Amino acid sequence: MDTTDIRTDAKVAVLVDCDNTTPEILQHALSVVAQFGRVIIRRGYGNHTTLANKWQEALVRLAFTPCLQYQYAAGKNTADIALALDAIEALFDRRADTFCIVTSDSDFAYLCRKLRERGSTVLIVGEAKTPAALRNASDQFFEWTPPEVAAPVAAEPTSTEPAAAKPAAPAPASKPKQRPKALVNAVKLMAADTSDGRVHVGTLGSYLRRTDPGFSPQTFGHSGLVSMLKTYDLLNVRQEPGGHWTVALAAGNNAA
Repeated sequence: MDTTDIRTDAKVAVLVDCDNTTPEILQHALSVVAQFGRVIIRRGYGNHTTLANKWQEALVRLAFTPCLQYQYAAGKNTADIALALDAIEALFDRRADTFCIVTSDSDFAYLCRKLRERGSTVLIVGEAKTPAALRNASDQFFEWTPPEVAAPVAAEPTSTEPAAAKPAAPAPASKPKQRPKALVNAVKLMAADTSDGRVHVGTLGSYLRRTDPGFSPQTFGHSGLVSMLKTYDLLNVRQEPGGHWTVALAAGNNAA
């Protein structure tokens, strides 16, 4: 991901909906927000069963403050309300200006919209099941994929006969590279406002993430935005003397 436009002086609050996700996501969330600024608030919200069992070790190890919320009535999740109130409080106290909410629960979409209306940057770290309503309510969405569970190891044969050689496991197929037309359209739109028809790749990356908070070149099988742009015949990618990259429509192309 291009980090040209990312603020590194931000005060970040990481608020985790522990009732909605698993402890393994925590380290990924911290890795994501490290590129935005200093994490000053780390809190995990959940009921007694959640926090006392599977989440206790992860919260303690990664220095999160557990925020225990008792359920006053069956089926009522008070942890969500506590998380939302703490986020608003941190906003008005100016303790944080960037909020990373770790959840896949679309109930937080309204909170995200309110935080953004007040000028805050909102990041969501969630699983593939995260609804579009929550993804699009954030400035950036980061998808976390649970690690694959290793298959149990078979017991060693007890026979004195030499074991038959096992065929090597096939290498996982690489994800096919895709070239969405929307990227060409974005370059055409932005290049129209420049004197030389060229667009800074970092600026293009910012635009793409604003139009689709979940945009990532990796989703389309590419290692980065520059390498992705280079696969388009309709685009001309160039590294400028200062070291940064720019992109323009290739000569003679007027892509729609």
